[in-house]
Amino acid sequence: MSEIKSNCFVIMPFSRSSEEHTEGYWTKHFNELLKPTIEELGVKTFRVEAMREDILKSIIQSLVTSPIVVADLTDHNPNVFWELGVRQSFRQNTITIAEEGTKLPFDVSPKATIFYNLHSEENINQFKINLKTAINDCFTNPEKSDSHVLDSITGRGSLYELIRMDDARRRIEALIVEAQSNQENFEMRKKLVGEPDDLSEIPFPVSFGIWRTKCMEFLLVNRYLDEDERFYKTAEATLRFLENLQLHGPWLSIMSEKDKDSALRFYTGQLGKFITRALQIWIDLLNRIYHKIVERMKTMISDTGFKTIGELRSISYGIDKPYGGFIDL
Repeated sequence: MSEIKSNCFVIMPFSRSSEEHTEGYWTKHFNELLKPTIEELGVKTFRVEAMREDILKSIIQSLVTSPIVVADLTDHNPNVFWELGVRQSFRQNTITIAEEGTKLPFDVSPKATIFYNLHSEENINQFKINLKTAINDCFTNPEKSDSHVLDSITGRGSLYELIRMDDARRRIEALIVEAQSNQENFEMRKKLVGEPDDLSEIPFPVSFGIWRTKCMEFLLVNRYLDEDERFYKTAEATLRFLENLQLHGPWLSIMSEKDKDSALRFYTGQLGKFITRALQIWIDLLNRIYHKIVERMKTMISDTGFKTIGELRSISYGIDKPYGGFIDL
């Protein structure tokens, strides 16, 4: 046997599954056909044996952690199908085999299955070649999909991706509302510094120079949007601008004439104009990403036939544009 480079867990019946397929048959089938064929590739091959420990726990651990699993579907053993379902809910790289003449259920029939005929030496030799080819393919193409379960709930265009994108969409809406609030705050403070009015009528966030940054900080920490580094550098720069505003924005209600002159020069000067432009660029960027996600979600729903997001989440919502309106996603 070659040097051990991985391991393969075999799921198959333990005991009699038909008149012909006794416990002894399955033991011989594993020890004389499957195990030596796979181990020629340097892959340690095992199946769960009856032990003192919790055998079901051991089976589940092997199903979830083994790089490769081979499942023999002969005789439609219910334990084997249950174990196959567990495996395909967690990992790719699962190979199904069965004796010739086995009629596969609808749920697994789309999956490529390698058949064998123990009464034909030629067939057995070809089976060994096919099985080893499939094992090698698991090494050379480990990300190749062979689980309809994972494809449906976690892959590109899946239900999981759709809901994840909808979460991102709602977070961008919050970012846009936050950015617009800061933009309005900035413009109002600039106007009030130049043309002071009754300060008692000024909204609290404007008077006290409060800038909303929680959504942006959450974005920078979690990076939940699939955008490049340039996007996140823009977010960082915008946050720095807002922190700069915090330093140059004393409470309007207690501003001295000197403070007002200084603030006016800041707001109307080069830096103030730069911040005005930066805030608008940030809002425009968020809107573009928002609409890109919405269009992607519409395409996914159309292509896959998923229900609307509202139905999937069992609630009624769906925003067509930032900060308002409904969309039937």
